[in-house]
Amino acid sequence: MSRTAVILLAAGRGSRMGGSVADKVLAPLGGKPVFSYSAAAFAASGVADLFVVVGRDQRQLLQLSACAPTPALLVRGGHERQDSVSAALAALPPDIAFVFIHDCARPLVRPELLIALLKIVRTEHAVVLAHRVTDTIKEHHASGRLRTLPRDELWAMETPQVFARDLIVRAYARIKSERHRVTDDAAAVEFLRHPVALLENPHPNPKLTTPTDLAWCEFLLDDGPNRKD
Repeated sequence: MSRTAVILLAAGRGSRMGGSVADKVLAPLGGKPVFSYSAAAFAASGVADLFVVVGRDQRQLLQLSACAPTPALLVRGGHERQDSVSAALAALPPDIAFVFIHDCARPLVRPELLIALLKIVRTEHAVVLAHRVTDTIKEHHASGRLRTLPRDELWAMETPQVFARDLIVRAYARIKSERHRVTDDAAAVEFLRHPVALLENPHPNPKLTTPTDLAWCEFLLDDGPNRKD
């Protein structure tokens, strides 16, 4: 029987937090660690048979394990995001058929969207949570010229990103052999020319990148399904 795994990425160094917190995925948010919100959303959704928690070092992994869903594997990540994903994929048992990959610096993902993603990946083999771009986006060339990009074709990628296990393993093997650098998992799949479905997220799902993002997430928690009361 095929099973589904969730890779919870928590190995990022958070350099753009400017030292405001020691570890952004363990920083307090609404009285709980940031990591615990992603863990709770996945646990509530029931989409996963196995969790793979990816951390920087043994000390951080022990802290993460205190609020990780079960059953869980603890995996030490690599220098780059793609190294961490590759390490987690290598740790999966052979009966895993589908894989969620989620950046735990996005704590506000909702269980109902996780359920929808799992339904889509079973037929499409690749699906990403995303939202439409509302700003006008321009390319800036070295000459100083600008080129406006068609806004109705632009989407901002989020996580989770979900794949058939064999597809994402082949994608990461390809980028490793060709020495490509990618910033999300869908980019790895693009090298295989495999289509990627998009699930539009109607809710805020911000990534904690700078200190102000913590305040923004606190505000959203006060008015969302995970609100502190």
